[in-house]
Amino acid sequence: MAAVHDHGPARLSSSICSFELQSPSPEANKPRIGHLSFQDRVPIETPHYVAVSSRGAVPHLSQDMMRGNTRINAMYAAIEDFIEKATHQSQTPPVFNFPAAPHESPLRKFIALQKSALLILGPRRIPPLPCPASSTHSAISIVTALGYGMLEYTDYIEAVQKLRPDIVLGMGDVLFGHKPGFKRRDMMGDRTLAWMKGLVEGMTDEENGTPRTALFAPILPIEAEQQSYYLDALKDELSDHISGLVLYDIASIDAISPTLHHLPRLSLAPISTPHDLLNAISLGHDIFAIPFITSASDAGIALSFSFPSPTQDPNTPTALPLGIDMWSPTHATSLSPLSPNCTCYTCTHHHRAYIQHLLNAKEMLGWVLLQLHNHHIIDEFFAGVRTSIKQNSFQETRTAFHKLYTAELPEKTGQGPRVRGYQFKSEKSEPRRNPPAYRALDHGKEKLDDAKEKLAEAEKLSLSVDAGDLEERGSGEGLGEKVD
Repeated sequence: MAAVHDHGPARLSSSICSFELQSPSPEANKPRIGHLSFQDRVPIETPHYVAVSSRGAVPHLSQDMMRGNTRINAMYAAIEDFIEKATHQSQTPPVFNFPAAPHESPLRKFIALQKSALLILGPRRIPPLPCPASSTHSAISIVTALGYGMLEYTDYIEAVQKLRPDIVLGMGDVLFGHKPGFKRRDMMGDRTLAWMKGLVEGMTDEENGTPRTALFAPILPIEAEQQSYYLDALKDELSDHISGLVLYDIASIDAISPTLHHLPRLSLAPISTPHDLLNAISLGHDIFAIPFITSASDAGIALSFSFPSPTQDPNTPTALPLGIDMWSPTHATSLSPLSPNCTCYTCTHHHRAYIQHLLNAKEMLGWVLLQLHNHHIIDEFFAGVRTSIKQNSFQETRTAFHKLYTAELPEKTGQGPRVRGYQFKSEKSEPRRNPPAYRALDHGKEKLDDAKEKLAEAEKLSLSVDAGDLEERGSGEGLGEKVD
């Protein structure tokens, strides 16, 4: 790896990937411009984002639609999306048996991802579902399609060898939905280091046909002092084997050793608004996984912010919304695009009234068009961020953005698409997310009991009963109804 100097571009170069920093001072935790390149893949100008997938597909988008109508050139997939609890027994997940040439990725072919897009593989989904805090010295807890399970680090190494992603994220001892105790914090660094060493050893064993995959090392979301031994090992023992870093907390960037500042930084930290994005970019994060894009689409919200922000009329003191609630009846007759001057497929082919009609009719196309629009808004957002950093105007533009836009996205008001089952685990006493299609017409207990009593007293119908008799007796109407 090339040394990092005080001035001029810093470069990470290997047979797998190349990352060049164009910032004048790459050591400082400041906004920075980078260029991430992989052989046969579309280069990524950073800061940028990677699309978050569900079972290998961006929600609401087919692969051909993603290729033809978005600029997505990198996608994150989780190993827990493709395995089941019984993997360690006689069952083998289909992805591991998918036919592929020696130079091809079975995972890429399994999910039909285009060759030009960067494929990133990690242990957990984004955002991850909370799991029981039952990680061991050799495994982490995961949520599979069949329920909770354990992912052994040896199985993860084998999955990387077989699936051959472009980038693999090291398996870190990270808890989601739980706060680690003091004793657990002491173990997190030791476990992650042992798993990283095993992954490095497995990926460099050419006799097993190990693929050419770049390894991103996790930085744990705990204090630097509590993972100091692990951080020292990253810079002293493993620096020649890692091609990037992955962070689970925005503030963890302070724990990165200056000798590793030249590496690209992938942020998996919780980010729910563009304000969070700008905060992370200001600290020097390079690449982001952004779940709020799909969350907004699911909620029927069309993102409407831009960076740099437009000039605000001084006579309009109210802040602009970050998105537009397309469930609002005010859009029922609007022939305007989702966002003025937007050049996405949705805005150039359809109007607000049509989108709202699709949502009200529960047509899947409504969420598809919203997803296309929202990814386009994020593409333009990052393009504006990169331009402002190059022009040394990022901080001023960021301040103006904060002043102009509200702090949070609009609240969800519509029902949204049908829940993607295994991604949401029901809690105790929680109402059913998808109610039954049929229910008793009578909403009061007395009426329902009365209907049951009349039904019990009714005589059994015979084949000789004619329509007149049936009309006199009553046809049992009112006993049930279809629920919309």
